[in-house]
Amino acid sequence: MTKQFRTEIIAVGTELLLGQIANTNAQWMSEKLAAIGMNVFHHSVVGDNLQRVKEQFQHSKNRADVIIVTGGLGPTEDDLTREAFQKIVKRDIIEHRPSMEKIEAFYRKQKSKMTPNNRKQARVFTGADVIENNVGMAPGMIVSENDTTWIFLPGVPREMKQMMSDKVMPYLQQLTGESSVIKSTMLRFIGIGESQLEDELSDIIQNQSNPTIAPLAQSEGIAIRLTAKANTQEEATNLISKTKQQIQAKVGDHMYGADEQTIEENVFALLKAQNKYIGAAESLTGGMFTEKLIAVEGASKVSRGGLVCYDTNVKENVLHISPETIRQYGTVSDECAAEMSRNICTLLDSDIGISFTGAAGPDSVEGHPPGTVFIAVYDSSKVSIARKFTFQGSRQTIRKKATLKGFELLYNLLK
Repeated sequence: MTKQFRTEIIAVGTELLLGQIANTNAQWMSEKLAAIGMNVFHHSVVGDNLQRVKEQFQHSKNRADVIIVTGGLGPTEDDLTREAFQKIVKRDIIEHRPSMEKIEAFYRKQKSKMTPNNRKQARVFTGADVIENNVGMAPGMIVSENDTTWIFLPGVPREMKQMMSDKVMPYLQQLTGESSVIKSTMLRFIGIGESQLEDELSDIIQNQSNPTIAPLAQSEGIAIRLTAKANTQEEATNLISKTKQQIQAKVGDHMYGADEQTIEENVFALLKAQNKYIGAAESLTGGMFTEKLIAVEGASKVSRGGLVCYDTNVKENVLHISPETIRQYGTVSDECAAEMSRNICTLLDSDIGISFTGAAGPDSVEGHPPGTVFIAVYDSSKVSIARKFTFQGSRQTIRKKATLKGFELLYNLLK
């Protein structure tokens, strides 16, 4: 029977607390640890202060079996991880000669003078299992102290990832004897709200056990995280697959992908499979739709380009919107959006045209309050869609929601 280890991840660095960089290390490590069945109970972040780092270490020691620390191993005065840990365990710190030779060789190769503080990076605790840094300078360490395993890694993501993959993951698998795995999959939905999705899936959610089901509201739509625990990857995959099929049977019309798939990638794939090109006429979105589409690798195979026609004169003189349409219906209307989508299709020699017009705020436009949006899609096969939407939020939020809704209309049209 394998022991269940309580694991904690500590990130050391004031820049994390100031929001200057995101703590992506903890996210990446948690995912990798879950894959070998290790449960992470806490994420902690502490600034570059000796007393506070020491207090955090002491607190973590009292509640965790395995503690992984990233950051604070560099050459500067505010790199204090070793010093804080030494105050708790009273271990000597020595210079690791192989690491020091590597640092010296680096400076010789660069033909630059090594400052004395760089020697600090080669310092390790007596009795530590030293982890070689193949992409940087400071080595990592594994230290066993009483019933707690401490793992110290650099904060630089590529250095941390190399050490985790090469040494830490195999070490932890051997330490725990854990044979089970935890596997997660994200199912992604569009065109359905979180409350409606939960209502549609209420019976499945109420009876969940393994895998667990967690609906999540995200900026690009709604997602459901399925998490299964099993003895093998294959068994975990099968558990997720069965639940996924149950979910698809109820709300499959709204599901567009899984894991890291985006709606724009799906629209791109559909356009490419049907050998169709698209052009965009964007007023309130200001090029946001085109930017997201061309961010997909290979987008030149489906996108002719886009026209930002924010000003009425541009709509008339470049996109050739009829002055009569604008006079009678206004630029914020079904009629104008429909003509924009047709004309961009012709102007850019595309199979499909999409248009966005409306009032993003903060002021009303032509009597329409902020959040009023018209989106039209025109297909050269004479299929035409023009829809009115009302979105809530800031100016930027409304523009993002309009862009996402445009991809939704295209996805439903093309699938």
